[in-house]
Amino acid sequence: MACSANELAQLLGPNITNSTAAADFICSRFTTSENNFTATKYAVDNTYLLFSAYLVFAMQLGFAMLCAGSVRAKNTMNIMLTNVLDAATGGLFYYLFGFAFAFGTGGSENGFIGKHHFGLKTIPSQDLDYSNFLYQWAFAIAAAGITSGSIAERTQFVAYLIYSSFLTGFVYPVVSHWFWSADGWASAFRADNLLFGSGVIDFAGSGVVHMVGGIAGLWGALIEGPRIGRFDHSGRAISLRGHSASLVVLGTFLLWFGWYGFNPGSFNKILVAYTDGSYNGQWSAVGRTAVTTTLAGCTAALTTLFGKRILSGHWNVTDVCNGLLGGFAAITAGCSVVDPWAAIICGFVAAWVLIGCNMLAEKLKFDDPLEAAQLHGGCGAWGVIFTALFAREKYVDQVYKPGRPYGLFMGGGGKLLAAHVIQILVITGWVSATMGTLFYILHKLKLLRISAEDEMAGMDLTRHGGFAYYHDEDESQKPGIKLRKIEPSANSSNV
Repeated sequence: MACSANELAQLLGPNITNSTAAADFICSRFTTSENNFTATKYAVDNTYLLFSAYLVFAMQLGFAMLCAGSVRAKNTMNIMLTNVLDAATGGLFYYLFGFAFAFGTGGSENGFIGKHHFGLKTIPSQDLDYSNFLYQWAFAIAAAGITSGSIAERTQFVAYLIYSSFLTGFVYPVVSHWFWSADGWASAFRADNLLFGSGVIDFAGSGVVHMVGGIAGLWGALIEGPRIGRFDHSGRAISLRGHSASLVVLGTFLLWFGWYGFNPGSFNKILVAYTDGSYNGQWSAVGRTAVTTTLAGCTAALTTLFGKRILSGHWNVTDVCNGLLGGFAAITAGCSVVDPWAAIICGFVAAWVLIGCNMLAEKLKFDDPLEAAQLHGGCGAWGVIFTALFAREKYVDQVYKPGRPYGLFMGGGGKLLAAHVIQILVITGWVSATMGTLFYILHKLKLLRISAEDEMAGMDLTRHGGFAYYHDEDESQKPGIKLRKIEPSANSSNV
């Protein structure tokens, strides 16, 4: 909205006293209104991003409940504390280093790692605000939370602190720089020199978040080995069930709720019109993203329900919850660029990917108490491939830029698929080289796994001063004479 005082003065004509002054006044009002509109847009977009950050952070509570319910009661306090410290440790290290490594663009281009905004000292700016940091921190600690589930019930506390700091402060930020930063070497947000002419479309992080956390957990669990009693001497798998299906369901619903900040919130802005004067803007894309997220999760849950019923003969609520989360992990990459019907396909395949990964894990004697490596690593990788197959041209043009390659099955050719195969390979290689090495060093220094005695007794008792649950109504352990009430039987004679 531009206003020229000279042009307006000519339009006012000679009959207006001091037409130039009048034109200046009118234009100043237009300029003030324009500035107010601009400020309002920033305020709306930042409020939207902050609200999304709060939703994603609420997922930490979901992770905590899911983890607590999935482990045995004797390790409840331990796993809850690790979830708290993932957030706390991640907050400091992401503030000091992580955000800068991930989004520190500016000056000379560096496609591998960012090098500005350490300690947020150059924030806010025209491109970034404090809300961006808070949102991305919530993502970083989500990746760390995934890993903690894979190595639950047998890991030393100091190992949690070390790996969480390293993952949130360095490993994850580098990956997010590659695919989400404006100058990342494989980012779809680059202005030029795009990987295969497209860059990687990993909108909310099936690869960046879920594969990173899942592969890190995979190496941790592999190097530690299975929990005592998970496999018998003949190699047969023995189920070590979590102690509370109620907490698992509660955690799943909290994660479901938080995913509406995770996926739709990844637009970062909502007040963007795709066509002037049209009802179709970014607000509509946000709604579509919430719908695709919902449909993928629901389809995966139902597919898992009936699939596991056929395979095992049971209706298992824990399996259904994990299947639901697998569908969410898979749709996260392409949630903004696929149609709702495609999300149903995504969820259906994700359920079978998870079932297949779990069968393979059992065959290889791999022990992950929360199935985190299989769920986030396997379903995340499927989500990356799915996006390259089903991304729709119209949505890619709106969310990214017109003229980009889109899904192979939608007529867009194979360039996007090639870029996504590269993403899977480089994430696997990077996380294996960094986190795999870290876990191996911790193992050699005897800082990774607890002793067999501590593991059998439970870490709540040996490391945290007591159990999470106390049953005061249990009288069996109290000393003294026990009186037992005897009810009269039906055959008792009348006195």
